[in-house]
Amino acid sequence: MFARFLRPNNLSQKLMRVIFSLYLGVTCLITSMQFLAEYMKTQDSILNELEQLQETVRGPISSSLWQYNQKQLDALVDGLVKMPIIVGVDVSDENSEDILSRRSFPAASVPFSVFDTRSDLYWTLNGEKVLLGSLSLYSSSTVVFGRVLFGFSLIAIAAIIKLSILFFLFVWAFDRYLAIPFKELMSQVDKVQLSKDLSSRIQLSNLEKNELSKLQEHMNNMLSAMESDRERLLEDEKVKRAWLEDAVLRRTEALQLSNEKLKELATRDSLTGALNRGSFFETAQHLLALSRRQKSSACMLLLDLDHFKMINDTYGHFIGDQVLIHFTRTIQDLLRKSDLIGRVGGEEFGIYLCDTEIDDALRLAEKIRHAVGDSDLKIDDKAVSYTVSIGIEPSGPNDQSVDELFKRADLKLYAAKYKGRNRVET
Repeated sequence: MFARFLRPNNLSQKLMRVIFSLYLGVTCLITSMQFLAEYMKTQDSILNELEQLQETVRGPISSSLWQYNQKQLDALVDGLVKMPIIVGVDVSDENSEDILSRRSFPAASVPFSVFDTRSDLYWTLNGEKVLLGSLSLYSSSTVVFGRVLFGFSLIAIAAIIKLSILFFLFVWAFDRYLAIPFKELMSQVDKVQLSKDLSSRIQLSNLEKNELSKLQEHMNNMLSAMESDRERLLEDEKVKRAWLEDAVLRRTEALQLSNEKLKELATRDSLTGALNRGSFFETAQHLLALSRRQKSSACMLLLDLDHFKMINDTYGHFIGDQVLIHFTRTIQDLLRKSDLIGRVGGEEFGIYLCDTEIDDALRLAEKIRHAVGDSDLKIDDKAVSYTVSIGIEPSGPNDQSVDELFKRADLKLYAAKYKGRNRVET
């Protein structure tokens, strides 16, 4: 029950928590004010008692001071300190210098609050008052709490009993008038929803004329309207279904053709027809995982056309595009069907060779380099020649990422370009 109160999961419990929390806050505030009023009242009473004690002992203490009777003064002060309401006594001379000071508590454990009364000590000589000093009597919060402890306990017990009774009354009232009717309403709504029978209606038991009865009426009206709309829609659906089926059949064939074209465009480079960068890396990753399971070797070739920017600047981008197309076709003529080629950059291509040792990859790379270098490309009466630099990196037994294999091949390609281009580096 308390868990439901602390973590409510429905509206009635949340409302109960808000109302009860407000009541709890007001009760705690009023109880605290009662505690404070009782404390202040008791403290005033103790102060009055201290003043009366001062009136009683002021004469004997003044006499002891006038006669310089230290033993009598000590006995009087010790007797005062032993009284239940007194925690300390100070006797000072006319210059406010302490003559005698007693405390009933050690210096390391001072009470929470200490209050006192002070009066001057006089001796009458020849009709004149002679100031001898002052007397201060101290009491503390410990004395106050000791007196009001019983009253505080009664107030606290009464507050706890009231809170407990009201809490259970709140729970009962909210369950009776909100939670139970709402649960019944939700249960019937769930039955209607699960049965999908719009002819059924909601009928709450023991329903009074209130907001819930109006809600039930509105929901039943909504079900009636939904039933009428459903019948009308079913009739309309029968008329449209035949037309829709025919339209779907006509569109299915067109969509299949479009999907095949879209799939091709999504995986292929539009200029060269090679795989684009994303498709190349995704397929190569699958092939690398297959090679690890089969414990077979594989190689990654990274190819970059030498001085391609110069070709674009000299002949124009149209001829540059033709060079890329020619380069792709030249490579594809030398590859197996199982080999993978993709365009991974502007003039940079990658080749993934399955089940291939480093020596076989090197021979293939040299074939590609010679085929590209020996080719004669003529476009619009212009002879264009170009070369290619190639970096080769074999896969190891611990390689799990094609990205790491690609990075190592890129370093080999960089070395090939650094050593003069038109060469293969392993």
